[in-house]
Amino acid sequence: MTTPIRYSITSNDCAAHVFDVTLTVDAPAADGQVFSLPAWIPGSYMIREFARNIVQIRGEAGGKKVALRKLDKHTWRAAPCTGPLTLSYQVYAWDLSVRTAHLDQTHAFFNGTSVFLRVEGQEQSQHVVDIRRPEGDAYKRWRVATSLPELKAKRYGFGSYIAGDYDELIDHPVELGDFALTTFTAHGVPHDIVITGKVPNLDMARLSSDLKKICEAQIAFFEPKSKRAPMSRYVFMTMVVGDGYGGLEHRASTALICARSDLPVKGKAESTDGYRTYLGLCSHEYFHTWNVKRIKPAMFAPYDLREEGYTSLLWLFEGFTSYYDDLFLVRTGLIDTPDYLKMLSKTTNGVLRGSGRRKQSVAESSFDAWVKYYRQDENAPNAIVSYYTKGSLVALGLDLTIRAETNGSKSLDDVMLALWQRFGRDFYSRKGGKGVGEEEAEALFEEVSGVKLKRFFDRYIRGTEDLPLESLMAPFGVAYADVRKDAKPGMNVRVTRDGGDAKLANVYDGGAGQRAGLSAGDRLVALDGVRIPPTGMDGLLARYSENDVVALHVFRRDELMCFQVKLKNDGAPQVTLTAQDKPVALVRKRKAWLGAN
Repeated sequence: MTTPIRYSITSNDCAAHVFDVTLTVDAPAADGQVFSLPAWIPGSYMIREFARNIVQIRGEAGGKKVALRKLDKHTWRAAPCTGPLTLSYQVYAWDLSVRTAHLDQTHAFFNGTSVFLRVEGQEQSQHVVDIRRPEGDAYKRWRVATSLPELKAKRYGFGSYIAGDYDELIDHPVELGDFALTTFTAHGVPHDIVITGKVPNLDMARLSSDLKKICEAQIAFFEPKSKRAPMSRYVFMTMVVGDGYGGLEHRASTALICARSDLPVKGKAESTDGYRTYLGLCSHEYFHTWNVKRIKPAMFAPYDLREEGYTSLLWLFEGFTSYYDDLFLVRTGLIDTPDYLKMLSKTTNGVLRGSGRRKQSVAESSFDAWVKYYRQDENAPNAIVSYYTKGSLVALGLDLTIRAETNGSKSLDDVMLALWQRFGRDFYSRKGGKGVGEEEAEALFEEVSGVKLKRFFDRYIRGTEDLPLESLMAPFGVAYADVRKDAKPGMNVRVTRDGGDAKLANVYDGGAGQRAGLSAGDRLVALDGVRIPPTGMDGLLARYSENDVVALHVFRRDELMCFQVKLKNDGAPQVTLTAQDKPVALVRKRKAWLGAN
């Protein structure tokens, strides 16, 4: 049996935002042990080059210095030596996101991809990490939140934790601090809720109750008979900020960021839009426990974290998850049907807003995520489509198509269950799992549903056509209406606030603003001689009619320019979806789809 790879991590100066890490290898490679740090983190498809945050690194064996030679931007080779070989290095951690690492006097957070060097050739060994408390009275109340199994540590305590291999080690983020904590069980499995940040009058009881409903519904969705979860414990870790949103999935936990106002308040029973958004985020990341963490694209089985991993299937893994996240809110009664249709309307409007949807398919969007979706610029709405949002509409379209074609005997739920049983259930077991191939997905959809779907895939997944949502939803008692004809005249641009100025963030294809010569980045000064406030020009435009010509002064770079803009209906979609009360047969079909009253 090989000896485990051993790490320790702490900070000697939290104010410097630097983690101190040691890595010990008892049996280094005879010709010089190679170490590397991942270039990206699973679930976030962009090369991030985490090794750039290593401040300094040194090697030692038997009390003597061991030379390290850098081979490329994230790889080192140690000179041949007799073990144990120990590397000591510092990692700068000042990125308050779910993807990397952050450290100050208030808390610490890290993903293993940011702090744990990989020992090349020994990735399958056990990996042990000793998580140490920073020195000083200020840190006596700190605890540890992670889904890593404890080795010589008590639950929430400092000490040693263990992973079966390197892949498992980097799939359990860690939060340290004086956080709020509660635990609920979902079908017998403990689930922790960890909240970092000041949240006055946080209603943890309500949050616990609501998340329990979501978790139990999703466990039962994938295992309707046994109701067995794929993990023995789960942790929701949330960093609370003034304004923020984001999440990243892991095999037994998720790291989240939300706005303080999104969380429920004691004594206030109403459900705000922010709270519904937060629950949807939790639902999304929890669904990933099955869909992408265990049901994977073939390209991700296993991950190669040194370089991009190209797949055309992110519409299935992210888009379908985006469909089911809000669907579980309505199926569990956390939102009602009108709220769900309102959220679906917003998604539809967002997809239809950008002309990029006519230029890029969701399959192409998936493949190009590394260079387009995760590296968007001001022209993104005119050039790309989101495999998240259009992918969720693809899932909706497939679900309704299958239900309609089979008279309700089959649905997308059956396809997801088959994906789980064939590709996901045994992924981390001794039997091992395999990823879903590019062509296997379509074949499985047809096999399970019994519906011929090639035309659907050609038009809406490999092609760039808009989904026929009106005709798809009508048989389920949902009325589709686009009232854009009633929109007020505008310039077909998106305006954001930048300090004390209003600035053009996007100029949409074919709109009045683009035809007049406006460009993203222009700082808006005045409309017909009246100053434009930082919050935008909607109030000023309300005084005009379609086809009026206005003089718009802007600064581009440091030059004042004036454009004559002929106002037009901005063309932005205003789709509304509403549930119909009659006939009864359609209402029954809608309830079967939504699982709601």
